Amino acid sequence: MDIEKRKVLVTGGAGFIGSNLVKELLKEKARVVVYDNFFSGDLSNLKEVEKRITIIEGDILDPRFKDTLKENQVECVFNLAAEPYIPYCYYRPRKFFEVNASGALNVLLACRDSKVKRMIQYSTSEVYGSAKYVPMDEHHPTFPLSTYAASKLAADRLSYTLYHEQGIPVTILRQFNAYGPGETQPYIVPEIITQLAKGNQLKLGNLKARRDLTYVEDAVRAAIALMKCDDAIGEAVNVGTGTDWSVEETAKIIGELMGYSKIEIKVEKARLRPLDVERLQCSYFKLYKLTGWNPQVNLKEGLRRTIDHYVKMGKKWLWEAKIAPEEVWRKK
Repeated sequence: MDIEKRKVLVTGGAGFIGSNLVKELLKEKARVVVYDNFFSGDLSNLKEVEKRITIIEGDILDPRFKDTLKENQVECVFNLAAEPYIPYCYYRPRKFFEVNASGALNVLLACRDSKVKRMIQYSTSEVYGSAKYVPMDEHHPTFPLSTYAASKLAADRLSYTLYHEQGIPVTILRQFNAYGPGETQPYIVPEIITQLAKGNQLKLGNLKARRDLTYVEDAVRAAIALMKCDDAIGEAVNVGTGTDWSVEETAKIIGELMGYSKIEIKVEKARLRPLDVERLQCSYFKLYKLTGWNPQVNLKEGLRRTIDHYVKMGKKWLWEAKIAPEEVWRKK
């Protein structure tokens, strides 16, 4: 399905992946509506394009969400709105499930009631748990190791069931770890960059954990390719590069890019997860077969661009002003 001139709504469109997706959709000449509650997303991510889009403040749990779709004559929906940061799910499991599962259900039913032509439900590689084999394809067993992952798997199951039960034209996109400019949560790549901006010493958690890191521009190209692909309806599709890197390897590459000949890394027990996913490595063969997509930005170049953006932004990330400290989350 061609998206040129079609009205496309992006929930979570002021967030990290969402804002990059919005910019890519504009290149495709789509008419874009951003729907966001601006809790972790930020309007500054959309500053360069805000005059070319419609921005609506709202929550995907709102039963009136379907009215937003109808009033704006939305034809396509990307659902990226979520509670995404895993360390916080240990303190707010109920909230994570409400937003990530019940919120997704509300979006799905709103798409049904509004006769939306296509929907992409954003999922995560975390639903698989630690790799039983690599590369991990869409048939890999699911074994979530956090409330976040469990809530996203619930949304996957709802999407798949409602496609078969009620004909909702949804595709489940399982994103392996994305990184790049505009990050709105303190994930491992920005955390390493932040610490190395202060010196060559790092305090990290599990150094041996391996992740498939996808540059955000590649990730959003994949999402749009899936939206255009009618054969992807009713399918779960992985998005990743096919190569995994340990936290330690990633830290060393970032250190080199930031001018250090050597870095010192210490494991800090407080940073270790209660249950950690040891390895995630994507098979994107299905995505390639459906759309012809391939990653274009290698890890070193993507990290270079991310570091350059961090410096350009005055060595500040958006969440430093947006997200409450963990102590506040623990009390909620």
